[in-house]
Amino acid sequence: MKAVLCKKYGPPEVLQLKEVEKPITKDNEVLIRIYATTVTTGDFEIRRFKMPIWLWLPARIGFGFRGPRKKILGQELAGEIEETGKDVKRFRKGDQVFARTGFDLGAYAEYICLSERGVLSKKPTNMTYEEAAAVPLGGIEALHFLKKGNIQSGQKVLINGASGSIGTVAVQIAKYYGAEVTGVCSTRNLDMVRSIGADHVIDYTKEDFTKSGETYDVIFDVIGKSPYSRSLRSLKKNGRYLLANPGLSQMVRGRWTSMRNSKKVITGTPTGKSKDLIFLKELIEAGKIKSVIDRSYPLEKIVEAHRYVEKGHKKGNVVITVAHNALGDD
Repeated sequence: MKAVLCKKYGPPEVLQLKEVEKPITKDNEVLIRIYATTVTTGDFEIRRFKMPIWLWLPARIGFGFRGPRKKILGQELAGEIEETGKDVKRFRKGDQVFARTGFDLGAYAEYICLSERGVLSKKPTNMTYEEAAAVPLGGIEALHFLKKGNIQSGQKVLINGASGSIGTVAVQIAKYYGAEVTGVCSTRNLDMVRSIGADHVIDYTKEDFTKSGETYDVIFDVIGKSPYSRSLRSLKKNGRYLLANPGLSQMVRGRWTSMRNSKKVITGTPTGKSKDLIFLKELIEAGKIKSVIDRSYPLEKIVEAHRYVEKGHKKGNVVITVAHNALGDD
């Protein structure tokens, strides 16, 4: 099979499309023929090893010192089950599925084997493979933090970074919960954020939401760039400050704040479960969530896709399509 290998850390050009062994299904696994995956910020951070200094050593131990230990990157996918192990109960051959591989990676390939107990579900019936592949990573992150925020109908929720892969889903989930949603993004993304349900939008290039005098029940900072102290002041009593990408200082200060204040700071790294994907699938099929796709590239153009994502201006998701016939698979 064809797969994109990353044998060393570096620029996008370290990614190479190669022929590798097709994985063999274990008894509790399914073999998935991948039709679509994505390029996330996390993918390029692993590829070039862009980590905060305090995470450098544990990240090198986890991912590999000279290069990624797991050579095939990619954290989410959609495809069709081609084969099942003898102990598999939840799925059968021909099922259309979507999945999050997380730090197990492996989605930049024609095929992947996943445990049936992994973060895996049948894909939404009203989505294409490309649309479904763009859901698991951002969707699970958004769902995890917004659940922690304990959002009630009528509450005011601000999402900083509303135009990215996590933020676009977060806006829609917050609306599903009945919140009044304010999305913070750049000028060029204001209309898109409105179109997915935001009641109000703030252009961060022109306005600092922490200086408006407005207060919120929940502030969800997806990108980790909101000013800590001023954001706390922008919270109502018993408010929740959700940090999906916190720095070390924010994590330390957040723990202290939560101990001494009615306002709570919530961080963490969600791993997700299959039930989260199933819940997202149900919301999608009910018309509550749609994918936002900025660009789509074929697997052969993975270097170009990484270059684009690394610029930091993507809107929603960048999708990679895996056309098996074009790659000579059939």
